[in-house]
Amino acid sequence: MMNEPKSNKRILIADDDPVSLRILKTFLVKWNFDVTVVSDGTAALQILDNDETPRLAILDWMMPGMQGVEICQFLRERADRPYIYILLLTARCEKQDLLEGLKLGADDYLTKPFDSQELQARLHVGERILDLQDGLIAAKEELRFRATHDALTGIFNRGVVLDAIDREHSRQIREGKPFGVILADLDHFKNVNDTHGHLCGDSVLKEAARRMIACTRPYDIVGRYGGEEFLIVIGRADDSATLALAERMRKAIEMEPFVTDSGEVVITASFGAAVSVNTSVCNPKMLIQLADEALYRAKRNGRNQCEISTSQSMAHAGPETIN
Repeated sequence: MMNEPKSNKRILIADDDPVSLRILKTFLVKWNFDVTVVSDGTAALQILDNDETPRLAILDWMMPGMQGVEICQFLRERADRPYIYILLLTARCEKQDLLEGLKLGADDYLTKPFDSQELQARLHVGERILDLQDGLIAAKEELRFRATHDALTGIFNRGVVLDAIDREHSRQIREGKPFGVILADLDHFKNVNDTHGHLCGDSVLKEAARRMIACTRPYDIVGRYGGEEFLIVIGRADDSATLALAERMRKAIEMEPFVTDSGEVVITASFGAAVSVNTSVCNPKMLIQLADEALYRAKRNGRNQCEISTSQSMAHAGPETIN
């Protein structure tokens, strides 16, 4: 099976001169480019203005439909699209014309009739620039992921899940819809580390995160709160929906042993849920405190169970409980 060409080896040629098109395509195919050919500017723009566009383009300056420089200007105004390296092909040789083409968005230019070695060299420059840009984008995405995700489990970190609670609180103020949070804590997790080692404990944490995420909706947020604790944010959920989710997670964790390199480990978890039903009383800090208190009740009552509170209970608890 032949490998698909690299995205940066795909190239568009747009030229209304059939002889020029044929010559360009012959060279580009010889240099192992995946070539798309069109003969007018309108067709070129239709191909270039989408997410699956070739990343390299050779555009004739003067074409029917749209000129090459007009296509350059349009594409540079679309910052949300993948960057396209544009080589402008022109019979113009006046310095002012060439500067105008670069100003309107072309990356480079080549005058007709072109030299094949010069064309190849300029395309190599375009490939290197695109490869460099792709590397920078990948590095930026990696940094963003590291800043927002827990290094061990790969789920959201504490900062992201706390921000999610703030967003749901703001939404509740606007729309008056309840939302819930759940604090989950793996029972006797220290015994896992002490008996089987920390590598086994790491495997348990990752599998616990996976099982809990499998119980949630796509727009619910599951994050690692710290140690063996997880914090879950459930948008537009009342007490019954929040408690039902906590129970599904509890069952998912206890339903079968965790398979690790140290053997099978039986794990259970306790869950404390809290629901904000009164925006005049509840704020994110209070809601987490309520979930924490519910979690401690679940622990005191024997572990491997779920408890729930609502912001109404906070309203009646008095100032000493709130602080």
